[in-house]
Amino acid sequence: MAAPALLVAAALLALAAAWLWDYAVARPRAVASMFQAQGVRGPPYRYLRGSNGDIRRMRAEADGVAVDARDHDYLRRVLPHFAAWKDKYGAPLLYWLGPKPGICLFDYESVRQVLKSGHFGKTDPHPAILALLGKGLAVVDGTDWVRHRRVTNPAFAMDKLKMMTTTMVTCAERLIRACEELASTNKSGEVEVEFSRHFQELTAEVISRTAFGSSYKEAKEVFHTQQQLMALAMATLLNLQLPGFKYLPTKNNRLNWMLEKKMRTKLMAIIQPRLASKGTGYGDDLLGLMLEACFMTEQGEKQDELALTMDEIIDECKTFFFAGHETTSHLLTWTMFLLSLYPEWQERLREEVLRECGRENPTADMLGKLKEMTMVLLETLRLYTPVLTMQREPISDIRLESFSIPKGTEIIIPIPILHRDKKVWGENANEFDPLRFENGITNAAKTPQALLSFSIGPRSCIGQNFAMLEAKSVMAMLLQKFSFTLSPKYVHAPTNLITLQPKFGLPIVLRPLNV
Repeated sequence: MAAPALLVAAALLALAAAWLWDYAVARPRAVASMFQAQGVRGPPYRYLRGSNGDIRRMRAEADGVAVDARDHDYLRRVLPHFAAWKDKYGAPLLYWLGPKPGICLFDYESVRQVLKSGHFGKTDPHPAILALLGKGLAVVDGTDWVRHRRVTNPAFAMDKLKMMTTTMVTCAERLIRACEELASTNKSGEVEVEFSRHFQELTAEVISRTAFGSSYKEAKEVFHTQQQLMALAMATLLNLQLPGFKYLPTKNNRLNWMLEKKMRTKLMAIIQPRLASKGTGYGDDLLGLMLEACFMTEQGEKQDELALTMDEIIDECKTFFFAGHETTSHLLTWTMFLLSLYPEWQERLREEVLRECGRENPTADMLGKLKEMTMVLLETLRLYTPVLTMQREPISDIRLESFSIPKGTEIIIPIPILHRDKKVWGENANEFDPLRFENGITNAAKTPQALLSFSIGPRSCIGQNFAMLEAKSVMAMLLQKFSFTLSPKYVHAPTNLITLQPKFGLPIVLRPLNV
């Protein structure tokens, strides 16, 4: 009996060795040779690790790089590997995510082809990212994406967004009052406030109330769990990810599973009261629309093209809880930073707000007239885009511009690098100049639709109007009440933590305006 067992074991080992040789040696060599023959170069492939070790080392070195507050070219801090390799190897760039090849694109024509054509789908996300976002709109592809988009789209119609303005303003009022109370305790009337944390709590409150009908207190554990998953993702993104590893009970995997289970429990606690109100309807917010798609029928039969399962609803809750507060909070943070740095623009926006809104709380119609505010927010998104990269993958072998890309190659779009392309944005691409958006997004650069912060094409961000409306509401109310400058304690250290964040927060000195 022992001999046959040994033969089977030997055969399995031989198969495993053959697979590993093909996966980690032969295939990468063949892909590298194919790209090199087309003039596409990059750092050398290292067995199993690919470029991950080099990326980890370069990020660690860049983390200590000091940046002047007025220097908006922070690429060598947040994307040091792409910045250095682009200079050394040219564009496009071949690099390695373990044994998987990646192509980094630096030209807008290729990027537009990737984002607008139907030949590129989403990549399989890292397990911690999947636990964080779920298989929601940001991840699903094909007919699943179409189905999810149809269900969620009505929640972001402009008439719905206008009604949400009242909630946005109410939430912002609490922040304003808290700042006024702090200022009143100081004889000078000034107060230092750490705004990045306050903005995260504010935007979490807004998305909780507008999309899910809950309070920040009820949803606090969801956001806290997502922060833990973000930290886990950042710690493990560059770890070796062999097929099947995500199922092994490693320390990180067990933590990931525990956090994912915890978040599901908290989300169900928010969903359950809606399920109990079935007789009076599920509501007309995002959660209500998704529950309608899960349970409601038309003439006794569920519409498959508009149906969502409960697991899909939970995944969409993860997506919108994260995207609805994380990206908008950083848009507000960096806008506050830039207006503190450029007082002339702060004053221009204040004059516009007082002209259109007076001292009243802004309405959606008032906010729609804030043209210069829109210009500043768009320029903030260009210089300090919350999402740093987009990933795609060809659904089959394809030719892109002058070179061929095999299926299974990850396409990386480094948004901040493209947003600083002087051929597209002009010689002042590294400078803060909201006037470039004076005639709208389309005419802001030499290439139409060059602003990529909300993506472009059919998969552009469903919540972009929501984010802009919320940012306008909050900034308008702050400008009505305060002038502000950077605290001497502020250290300019933009950092890649899934989203672009100020590493040491945003301490701001507020001065109440004399009314």
